[in-house]
Amino acid sequence: MSIALKTPHFSSSCHLRETRKERPYSHRQWINEAIAKICAEAKRGGETSLIRLDLPFDNVDVYLKDESTHPSGSLKHRLAKSLFLWGLSSGKIGPETTIIECSSGSTAISEAYFSKLLGLPFISFVPDHTAAKKTSLIEFYGGQCKLVPAQMIHEAAIDVARSTNGHFMDQFTYAERATDWRAEDNIAASIFRQMESERHPVPSWIVVGAGTGGTSTTIGRYLSYVRPDCNTKLCVVDPENSVLYDYYTSRDINLKVSQSSRIEGIGRPRVEPSFFPELVDRMYKVPDATSIAAMLYLENLTGRRFGASTGVNLVGAVELARELEAKGEKASIVSLACDNGERYSETYYNDQWLIKNNLLPQEKFNV
Repeated sequence: MSIALKTPHFSSSCHLRETRKERPYSHRQWINEAIAKICAEAKRGGETSLIRLDLPFDNVDVYLKDESTHPSGSLKHRLAKSLFLWGLSSGKIGPETTIIECSSGSTAISEAYFSKLLGLPFISFVPDHTAAKKTSLIEFYGGQCKLVPAQMIHEAAIDVARSTNGHFMDQFTYAERATDWRAEDNIAASIFRQMESERHPVPSWIVVGAGTGGTSTTIGRYLSYVRPDCNTKLCVVDPENSVLYDYYTSRDINLKVSQSSRIEGIGRPRVEPSFFPELVDRMYKVPDATSIAAMLYLENLTGRRFGASTGVNLVGAVELARELEAKGEKASIVSLACDNGERYSETYYNDQWLIKNNLLPQEKFNV
């Protein structure tokens, strides 16, 4: 028994031409050119430096990958680049799109930088306690700053994106999917390339903080997929007023705190979708005053200023180095210098501000 299949019938080809809707070629051309501009910018930047710290350990070497040397001044340059490439490739960003973000500062600065590169308007909602130097940098790149209470920035960004028909970058949701952890142009691959000539070329630990969770997730996935045979472990450090450490220990996705992190760039008052605790081998909860002390120690050690999130990273790296040194193990540890400390001259490097915010260290950081 044969079944006759009906063939769809159209009255005329003219009908198809009249009802179809196509995006103009110029739109596709603009996207291609925008992606090319970002890729060219990345090639000009090259690798960020890997700094070996002069610490009093015989067997353990500690390094900081200096992300403050990116054109927009911080680790978030990588995230912003990935978010733009994802948005462009996914059809979310076009030649007339307004870019919207909610950020503690550094992500907004980097996204403002790329918005300017592409000639797009940029609006960022930042916590009302954000350092003035950060907001001025957003404005330097042509962006607009909207200061609101930290708990309200996400909802405010969504509302404006809807009302302006803009694209909400939503770093906390898209950080983990925007970065290609399988490729060789991410931060994890860069670390392994730069460590090849060191005396302990395969790091025992990589130490990072978590804000969106994008960096820890990228590194964790890279270790699982690209380098499954190496013994490198991932440690994440968390400041006060953040739920990520508690989420790591409890897996309670509903955790929230009412106060926001005082360490700009890391720590979250709620669990974010881009943070994957399953990829993390160890976490430390670091007191904020200790992080400030470590930041100041690093200034004396290197002659350079970095932000407080770098201080958090240093605390975790030194804790692991002490442990490995005590065991007599020969090892290396890599962490990140997240941003330039000059952005915090009025806050973390200002004793009066530290006293006012109960952050002045009561003792020096000792290695």
